[in-house]
Amino acid sequence: MALERQVIFWIVALAVFCGVVWLLSPVLLPFVAGMALAYLLDPMARAGERFGVGRGISALVVLTVVIVAIVVAVMTVSPIAADQFNAFMDSLPGYVTKVRSLLSDPSRPWLAKIFGGAGQDTEKSLGDLVSQGSGFIATFLASLWSGGRAVFQVLSLLIITPVVAFYLLCDWNRVVVTVDGWIPRQHRDTIHGLLRDMDAAIAGFVRGQALICLILAAFYAIGLTLVGLNSGFLIGLMTGLFSFIPFVGAATGFIVAAIVAVAQFWPDWMSMGLVIGVFVIGQGLEGYVLSPNLVGAKVGLHPVWLMFSLLAFGYLFGFVGLLIAIPVAAAIGVLVRFAIRKYQESPLYTGQDGGHDPHQGLS
Repeated sequence: MALERQVIFWIVALAVFCGVVWLLSPVLLPFVAGMALAYLLDPMARAGERFGVGRGISALVVLTVVIVAIVVAVMTVSPIAADQFNAFMDSLPGYVTKVRSLLSDPSRPWLAKIFGGAGQDTEKSLGDLVSQGSGFIATFLASLWSGGRAVFQVLSLLIITPVVAFYLLCDWNRVVVTVDGWIPRQHRDTIHGLLRDMDAAIAGFVRGQALICLILAAFYAIGLTLVGLNSGFLIGLMTGLFSFIPFVGAATGFIVAAIVAVAQFWPDWMSMGLVIGVFVIGQGLEGYVLSPNLVGAKVGLHPVWLMFSLLAFGYLFGFVGLLIAIPVAAAIGVLVRFAIRKYQESPLYTGQDGGHDPHQGLS
């Protein structure tokens, strides 16, 4: 009965937690972002302590350096990205017209066959696809600023997030000790082991993948700009940043870059090949150099599970859900692996009860 009561208690606690997050999701964003920022910067603050710097001063210095770096990066990149975005949207009808003419050209019937038909069917399909894509982009951008809460949320994110991150960085050790005191004593060693596994999975993926995204964003932006692709800086930057979701960022960026390259360079196969080469090198760099060294295989987050978590939590809790999706996915993964290990050690799996071998006495 004690085990059943504990299970019921934790199920109810989880349901209450999810309900509170869902109800307060409109105002939780700066606090969740501050917690995430403090978690990411805690190793740097601890490094400052090892050099004899006080925790408060170390937290202030680390947070100030990171904020200044972010502001400088945004101020440097945003004008170029904004100009290229406007140019891309202005050029989009021309890209569509050029690709339509190529697909409907009777001298190249193999292109029409590849894309599922010729003539009017191909043009109609492509037109519908572009119309749907343009409508989605317009709806998405409008939704970002719909209602009077948008400006308030942005201001609260810019003001409250650094404050929350600073106080959590200063009090991180006390928070850990306080939470540790809530753990039931009879299960403390087991829970400590699970929490260490969760921390390793979350820290390994989030910190490693964030660094990978920044490296890939710089690589794709510089590479596509050097090969002369229109809006190459913007396309490369977004490809790298969206690489936080495995395969989705690279696939989306490649499709957009391929359409722009065909519309811009056709029939210059050399230039189109250079665009493809940038993505081939980028994927090789990510798969064989960056991911094995910065993330590694010990994280245990399968790409399918990761994509499902991001979509599910984003749908349920909005942008707050995107921030908590990966930590929750990592925690669930650790708990599932722990449950499977316990199941494989149980009599239900081994067929043994209390150490008695059912095969004894049969020989």
